[in-house]
Amino acid sequence: MTRVLLSTYGTRGDVEPLLALAVELRALGAGVRVCAPPDEEFARRLAGLGIDAVPVGPPIRELMSGAVPPSAAELSRYRVELVDAQFSVLPAAAAGCDALVVAGLAQVAARSVAEDLGIRYAYVTYAAVNLPSPHHGPPPRPGWPEPEGDNTARWALDADLVDAQFREPLNRHRAALGLPPVAAVRDHVHSDRPWLAADPLLGPWPPGQYLEVVQTGAWTTADESPLPAELAEFLTAGPPPVYVGFGSIGPAPGVARAAFEAGRALGHRVLVSRGWADLDLVDGRDDCLAIGHVNHQRLFGELAAVVHHGGAGTTHAAAKAGVPQVVVPIQVADNPYWAGRVAACGVGAALDGRTATRETLAAALETALTRETRDRARALGAGIRTDGASRAARLLLDDLSAPAGCGQGPT
Repeated sequence: MTRVLLSTYGTRGDVEPLLALAVELRALGAGVRVCAPPDEEFARRLAGLGIDAVPVGPPIRELMSGAVPPSAAELSRYRVELVDAQFSVLPAAAAGCDALVVAGLAQVAARSVAEDLGIRYAYVTYAAVNLPSPHHGPPPRPGWPEPEGDNTARWALDADLVDAQFREPLNRHRAALGLPPVAAVRDHVHSDRPWLAADPLLGPWPPGQYLEVVQTGAWTTADESPLPAELAEFLTAGPPPVYVGFGSIGPAPGVARAAFEAGRALGHRVLVSRGWADLDLVDGRDDCLAIGHVNHQRLFGELAAVVHHGGAGTTHAAAKAGVPQVVVPIQVADNPYWAGRVAACGVGAALDGRTATRETLAAALETALTRETRDRARALGAGIRTDGASRAARLLLDDLSAPAGCGQGPT
């Protein structure tokens, strides 16, 4: 039996796509285990799917939900400790596996572990902005200065920052394994044939780039879980509401309240997703409801619009549902990229989360709720593919059945 280790470190939006891939690999007869943060919700989710879980690193929710964001020095120490944890956990987790598939630049140790074990390695990202290209600059990285200049210069500075953070701990561990040092850490992690698990219509890879990117479509799995009874009753009690939610990201102060009030001011009922920030906005009136994590695939098609932070998973779910979006990102990771893609596709509006107000949010919602925007959202939704995870699973297993160096997927 082919065995695959999948590994990531991040929030629900980082973990869920790998679980979709795990489900598809298992359906094709492969054995799968998943390395993920040790948070209880991930352990429950993996147990519910019957997938072997290997915890690595500290709980991610603790880091994301602090009252005060960690300082640059704290983040730097945290990143080095995570590299050490990966080198401690991944070798045993990958033992007996034929491939190691990782998501995210934080998986600094993984390629070295695969190299030492002599197994295939594949790197995946959920947004094109995470891969170097002259068509876009690097994403904002928490605790690091924003590179300046044109896109090529910004990517070069980004590479220097990645090397300054990770090269010493990476090469220290590689030396202990008897492996040669790495000069360019980011390129080493990405490999020369990375995977892009994003929809080609919503988040395409620009053509003609030096990287040979394999774009599979977003990795999702069908969710058949019902909506909670209270939510189902709320939906049927009136016209489609506006959804306000920021997932695992804490929005800038006042933004969630401003979005809530903007929706209400336009005459709409409002759903508030509490998220990891535990948003507390509802006031007892019957035009609003607070909810926990629910099935977005079932919910989003019942909404007038989705106001969110710009996570890849939420953006894709809203796009597939054909519902207009208002994206209000803080300046971190791929959130600003997805905000820009929603605006560029004409399926909603984007605001800077640092400066958004009730007035600008109301104007953005008005744009999102026009007939023209709704029509474009429905048209885009009809074209969003749902087979990304199954396609990636087949590519991986086909590659593993080919002689080393002859595959078209992982390296």
